[in-house]
Amino acid sequence: MKFTLDKDIIYEQAVERMFEMLGDWKIMALASSVNDYVMVRNVSCLFYDEKIWFKTDKNFRKTKQLLENPHVALCWSGVQVEGIAINKGLVVDEPDRRFEKGYKEHLWESYNKYSHEDTEILIEIEPKYVEIWDTSDEGYAFQLFIDFENKTVEPKIYDQK
Repeated sequence: MKFTLDKDIIYEQAVERMFEMLGDWKIMALASSVNDYVMVRNVSCLFYDEKIWFKTDKNFRKTKQLLENPHVALCWSGVQVEGIAINKGLVVDEPDRRFEKGYKEHLWESYNKYSHEDTEILIEIEPKYVEIWDTSDEGYAFQLFIDFENKTVEPKIYDQK
């Protein structure tokens, strides 16, 4: 769906647009850093409750890095998210098991190959700042800068025709 740039777009509309672009799931690039050592890798993400969720083995390097420095960035297509990673414990201990159900539905092969109930933890990413590249119905490129902490959005036109 194309989006007509509205200079009066409000925060809630921008957040809705972000999650509309992401859909139910995506493979996103996750960047993390400890002591100025940066790593990036793909993670299989689900989106609900205005958060980004993925699972990982608690023994992986990326997990140890996330626990030491929870400041991360994720990217998929025109959506770049800066946020905080929060360890929510074992995937199987999530009260409503919403992640597990969604993962089975959307990422069955990965779920079937890589599910280890005793070591797989659920990571919640709380978005702090998001940059979205989008295109208006008229073909103009623009950006939306969403500040989750201040609940503001700033649209910027990138090009003019």
